[in-house]
Amino acid sequence: MTPTLVPHHPARDWAEIQERMLVPLYEAVYDRVGVGARSRLLGLGSGSGLALLMAAARGARVAGVDRDHARVELARERLPEDVVVTEGVPEGGGPYDVITAFHATDGLLPELAALTRSAQSGATVVLAGWGPPERCATEPVLRVVAARLADRAPSPRVDLDGLVAGAGLRPAGSGRVACPFGYADASSAVRGLLSTGAFDEAVRASDPSQVEKEIEEALAPYVRADGTVWMPNVFRYVLARVQ
Repeated sequence: MTPTLVPHHPARDWAEIQERMLVPLYEAVYDRVGVGARSRLLGLGSGSGLALLMAAARGARVAGVDRDHARVELARERLPEDVVVTEGVPEGGGPYDVITAFHATDGLLPELAALTRSAQSGATVVLAGWGPPERCATEPVLRVVAARLADRAPSPRVDLDGLVAGAGLRPAGSGRVACPFGYADASSAVRGLLSTGAFDEAVRASDPSQVEKEIEEALAPYVRADGTVWMPNVFRYVLARVQ
């Protein structure tokens, strides 16, 4: 199957294709934490703002942080004017009683530790990432492509419990949520996966068209008879409290 080569706009592809795949995770976390009208929520790595929008719809006062300028601009377009979304932790607006990082990375620790030192005691922190490898159809795709195209194959899995301990937080539970990735066709799947940033290193190490080809080949087992792509995944989240 030959990949369809069209101009990519990663931030918009994330907003229009990929971000919605994590709606079950956002909903499950908000239900468990009890996000509502009394909540003041800060989203770390808030992307193009869908998770913030869902929290705001529950009545929460929200703010977001993301290092990707294009995603921040998209978030500002879709969120109410009084919602602050910045490329650095916003000044004022706190103290927050819920801090989320739905796309936790190993590099999050310094920012998380700094934030929680100033957060109110008892505030809830939520970190989320990939669940068990055997229950994540997408993880092998990420590993295969990274191994073929980059000098090293970084794991998409993050030690969430290690982040909790490193930030000096008190563990308060965990959960798993099914988040299947479904796409209209292989081209949409390629665009959606590229928008996650997981393949940025591969793109830098190889020709972009070659990266697309490798991703589409790795997706082949998940393409159904009608051309749609279906990848069952489970995400894990951990809850912690500021001490």
